[in-house]
Amino acid sequence: MTAISTLIGLAFRLKDPEGLLGGGEDLGITCALIPTNTPGVVVGRRHDPLGVPFYNCPTQGKDVVLNAEEAIIGGLEGAGKGWKMLMESLGAGRGISLPSQSAAGTQFVSRVASNHAVIRQQFGMSIAKFEGVEEPLARIAAKSYYIEAMRQYTLSALDNGIAPPVVTAMAKYISTESFRSAINDGMDVLGGAGISMGPRNLLAIPYISAPISITVEGANILTRTLMIFGQGAFRAHPYAFKEVDAVERGDAKAFDSAFWGHVGHVVRNLFRSVVLSVTRGGLAPRGVKGPAGRYMQKLAWASASYAILADIAMGTLGGQLKIKEKLTGRFADALSWMYVATALLKKYQHEGYRKEDWPLFEYSMREAFTKIQLAFEGIFENFEAPLVGPLFRGPIRWWAGMNRFVTPVSDRLSHQVVKAMTTEGEDRDRHTNAVYLPNDVTQSLGRLEAAFKAIVQTQDAARKIKVAIKKRELPKKKVADLLDLALDKKTINQAEYDALKEAEALRWDAIQVDDFD
Repeated sequence: MTAISTLIGLAFRLKDPEGLLGGGEDLGITCALIPTNTPGVVVGRRHDPLGVPFYNCPTQGKDVVLNAEEAIIGGLEGAGKGWKMLMESLGAGRGISLPSQSAAGTQFVSRVASNHAVIRQQFGMSIAKFEGVEEPLARIAAKSYYIEAMRQYTLSALDNGIAPPVVTAMAKYISTESFRSAINDGMDVLGGAGISMGPRNLLAIPYISAPISITVEGANILTRTLMIFGQGAFRAHPYAFKEVDAVERGDAKAFDSAFWGHVGHVVRNLFRSVVLSVTRGGLAPRGVKGPAGRYMQKLAWASASYAILADIAMGTLGGQLKIKEKLTGRFADALSWMYVATALLKKYQHEGYRKEDWPLFEYSMREAFTKIQLAFEGIFENFEAPLVGPLFRGPIRWWAGMNRFVTPVSDRLSHQVVKAMTTEGEDRDRHTNAVYLPNDVTQSLGRLEAAFKAIVQTQDAARKIKVAIKKRELPKKKVADLLDLALDKKTINQAEYDALKEAEALRWDAIQVDDFD
């Protein structure tokens, strides 16, 4: 934004070779606010972020002189404290803006793709009824549901003044990757309508711009392999940080307390993990009402398994764990998807266990636990450490494969999700409530909405014509080509004829793509 801003936020490494600030020569990362009109500041150059029209600009400066007390955030006391400020700022971006963008974006893809699938016909039938199209539509709907669940759950912490960097990193990682997957599926559903650029194409620019959210606020590769488990396992562990801190301070008593506490923690986790694995989580409390409680038990089972695995990894690999990025990435996947499952349970409970939401909830939970399962299997298969490595790759890997958390999503469940997704009504609107729906049919989404509603509302009348075709009362042609004959034969009445005529006109207009001279 620096090309048009009046104030620049800058993070830099502050050095004080003369010791004027009393903190040594190298004070470390510091944050400052600099007026854009300060002499020496150079602005005006711009990047082109994949053709997306927002300001992304380089900042330059030469011989810029500032009053340190006024420029440094927090005054002179804030010198060298910029890293914490950066992490809090990144937490806001990761926890608020990017998950919100992904949630709204995925809902938008869901609305556009489901509209198109109902409107677009092949062999006289809406492509939404094709099982091959159902699969990506169901995936889009589920992603829309669980990204929103995670967004709300993360915001509840931020609203209470908590800025958990690992949690917001997980929210950013899962939401942006899920949006990228959803927009890919949406493009597949739209087919030719998705690859023809122009004002009628609603998904092309989001598709092109998807890598931006993947890259900013910490690239997802580094977030996954270094931050989530690397920081989370150490900082969130009840004893590991205390042990290291005690060693650094030379406090033998504190180290003994933390060490023996750690030993007890490992023993308890090992016992809990074995018991919950053998009973498939059956001894864990259900926590929430109805069949959703079973997923709470499975989450406790997965959590217990994760806890002991993390302790074993830290204990056997030690400092080597930092460079085992494929392994830490799998730990990050398991932790992130457990967080998604937690958010889903909270959302389903908070919204009153809606029966109509069960297919979406179950689909999303099955996807989350399938990802957890894959992460665990990857850890077992690739855990290279003395003694425990062969044990993980052998009997434990075999047991995990036999004793899976869930079975994959069934075709029946996928069909239920898509049926709700393509049925006009309050539920569909509720799950895409972040999307602005214009009434103006000259706008692309307004055109799709009008066609979708008209087609859904005339399904019964169209069905009458199809039944008449099967009975050979009408010739075997497209419904649109039989309207006049169907009216003459009284297969449909005048009101149905008028509604079908309008619906077919709207359909034809909606499936057109842009062309240019």
